[in-house]
Amino acid sequence: MPQDAAAEPRPVIVFWHGGRWREGDKADYRFVGAALAESGYVTLVANYRHYPEVKMPGFMHDAALAALFAAAHAQEYGGARERLYLAGHSAGAHLAALVTLDPRYFAAAGQTAPRIAGVIGLSGPYDFLPLLEPDDQDMFGPPPLYPESQPINFVRADAPPMLLIQGLNDETVRPKNSLNFATALRALGVPVTLKLYPKVSHADTVAALTALLRGRAPTLADIRAFVSQGSA
Repeated sequence: MPQDAAAEPRPVIVFWHGGRWREGDKADYRFVGAALAESGYVTLVANYRHYPEVKMPGFMHDAALAALFAAAHAQEYGGARERLYLAGHSAGAHLAALVTLDPRYFAAAGQTAPRIAGVIGLSGPYDFLPLLEPDDQDMFGPPPLYPESQPINFVRADAPPMLLIQGLNDETVRPKNSLNFATALRALGVPVTLKLYPKVSHADTVAALTALLRGRAPTLADIRAFVSQGSA
């Protein structure tokens, strides 16, 4: 939570970590919460179950529950539930985008989808077929279900604005994911801010949120500008 007083409720950001849907823990991303709180946002860094404990859509159901919790409790922490942003890095960006675009996950939780003011994706996989690794095939399978794992297949005209950040030296999630996703969203009139950082790797986009590595990429400045646009 921001430490300074505010005249009005603050934006709320839910952030999910990366790790190929297999590893990671929110405790390792406290630096993200700190950076965003310092920027004036109430921030929740959320965990989700990993493969092989669950397959798709298990972690998607977890993402929906985290977003619903944030909306329901925003006011308790000085946040505005109507200014809710969903964010993540790598697999976490996938969760943020897909839970926003595919209404089935909030419906499965038995609740109305919250109003999502925007999506912030760092180095996200949005268009990553074909699946070549056996564990990916198992996680997202069987094959007839593969398309349901792709956020690009669920773009719609009423989607919220999106900030897509990608390093051009990313060899883990190819930049074509953000490029293709942005193109598909823009074709339907969705506001998209696409930031492609030269000489920036997959991990650099989120590492740049740490105090020591802010000079590695302008991630925090671009997030601030994006949220400020939504608050205008």
